[in-house]
Amino acid sequence: MSCSTIETARPRPKASSVSQLDTSAATNVMRGTVGAETVILGYSKVDSPGHQPVVVRGYGLVVDLDGTGSNDIPPAIRAHMIEHMERRGVGQMSYNAGGITPEQLLNSPDTAVVIVEGIVPPASVGRLSAPPVSGRKPKSIPGTIFDLRVQADPQTGTTSLEGGRLYTTDLRPGPLITGSRQASILAEGKGPLFINPFFDPKGEAAISINKLSGRVLNGGEVLEDMPLKLMLTNPSHTRLRLIQDAINRRFPQESGQRNPTASGKSDAIIELVVPPSMRGETEVFIELVKHTTLRQANAESVVLSTRRMLLADTNNAPQVYWRWCAIGNRSLPLIRELYDYPEELPRLAALRAGAFLRDPIAAEHLREIGIDGNLGLRLEAADLLKNMPADPRTDQTLRNMLNDPDVEVRLRAYEALADRRDPLLERTVIGQKFVLDRADSDHPMIYISQSKMPRIAIFGRDLEIDRPVTMGAWNNRLLVQDSDESESEIEIYYRPVESQSARIIETQANAYDFLETIARRTTIEDPRPGLNLSYSETVGAIHALWAQGYIPGDFKAEQDRLLAAIRRYGTLESYEERPEFDDPEDETPKADLNEKLFREPATIRPLVK
Repeated sequence: MSCSTIETARPRPKASSVSQLDTSAATNVMRGTVGAETVILGYSKVDSPGHQPVVVRGYGLVVDLDGTGSNDIPPAIRAHMIEHMERRGVGQMSYNAGGITPEQLLNSPDTAVVIVEGIVPPASVGRLSAPPVSGRKPKSIPGTIFDLRVQADPQTGTTSLEGGRLYTTDLRPGPLITGSRQASILAEGKGPLFINPFFDPKGEAAISINKLSGRVLNGGEVLEDMPLKLMLTNPSHTRLRLIQDAINRRFPQESGQRNPTASGKSDAIIELVVPPSMRGETEVFIELVKHTTLRQANAESVVLSTRRMLLADTNNAPQVYWRWCAIGNRSLPLIRELYDYPEELPRLAALRAGAFLRDPIAAEHLREIGIDGNLGLRLEAADLLKNMPADPRTDQTLRNMLNDPDVEVRLRAYEALADRRDPLLERTVIGQKFVLDRADSDHPMIYISQSKMPRIAIFGRDLEIDRPVTMGAWNNRLLVQDSDESESEIEIYYRPVESQSARIIETQANAYDFLETIARRTTIEDPRPGLNLSYSETVGAIHALWAQGYIPGDFKAEQDRLLAAIRRYGTLESYEERPEFDDPEDETPKADLNEKLFREPATIRPLVK
């Protein structure tokens, strides 16, 4: 028997053993939903129920520096960059008339090798190329856009990235490595750098600016669709078909959508497709899918039962809110009764669901809260009113909130009016660099964005520059002083870094005209004088003018969450986050009510920015 040559076959695994996951986490609120019977498979960990954003990284090249780059590059990274640039066409005569080689580009003091990082949102969609047409250049629909963080490689001798532009960079998930072990390309990034030009109150010097790190706002683009799948906790063809049909009823196939929203691939896997109408709201789509009710015939009874659960335990608010949103307009008649409920958490859950479903009756209550509520409620109202249907009363309420004593409420109201494209919000697009807004407010303030679309907002119809003015910045390359010819104008002296000659122009002595003048590029179509400064330089100039006391009011910047997100979802090394210039004692307190009601990470509309 010991000499037998017969080998016993291994037992075949049963289909049900693919993923017998723990379902004890499914609460009573989630009973009867897609999320109670499935888990969402993430991109980075296909065997994990966690579905998280993906950190993408890559080595890139910043060009157009003023001698602050470095040719001291580790051999492995140098070889990687040469291969990357050759693949992109650098060195070919068709790429540029000069025919500069990748080696010459890397050896230039005007270039620097950098580390590029970004966060790709879950279920992002890739670039979609249209079929070519004879005689026409093929067009493409951009993929999901995201922000990038750029840092000079610490192994090089780069001294500053100021004024640079990121050359097209391949971005991959996983660790930052070179060679054949690299992951597939998931996204790419490019664009001008934004260097944070703010004061550091904890720094020893008067100004502490990290010129080795910057941002490329809206600089990343996803190239490939992020696979999005559901895995049944108890595989079954019958249950899979029920779940698939429920999702497709909630999200029917739209024009331009090649496949149904949900397609079963086995007795345990359902593949999801993000509908075209939700390409920019993939995280909302995920939440709606998870909270979709399997049997829509009894939707009203589901609303009643979840409402009872909410009133019995307010900790159920996040799940109840999403369940009402997933059911849709059929839930409105039953949740309207909570719009004036005496307890705040149930009332806010109902109002938030009503705002998501664009219920005009919810807008009436939100307008009252926006004017007479406490701080947390006013913040909530401003955030929710921006999605309500067009109504002059809603617009007027938000305009009145621009005069609120609290700065955070004013910022929320401005964001809402900007999203609603309020006609009284004066807007100018400065080339392709940034958007300049002016809002009518009794409280003067300057607000700048550090994510997504570059934007500067001036609060106050006539935010004047105090005179007499004598301001110098950037080693006196930028000077601002009173005009000798006009009492209403100021004189701007500017000398570029790479030039020995300077320009002197004049503009009106207010913040809006000053910003428009220094950022404007003089063209044949627009012959008005301008300095053509970048977004980063424009922000630095107006901040220097404010910091030296020539512009009254506050100077606020959007909170930068990119670095925190990269740390949260995985990074290779620890970065020291530079503190913001705002006084910590002056920060607006977060509303505990909002934190309790919507504390889930997947909630995509944060109420406290």
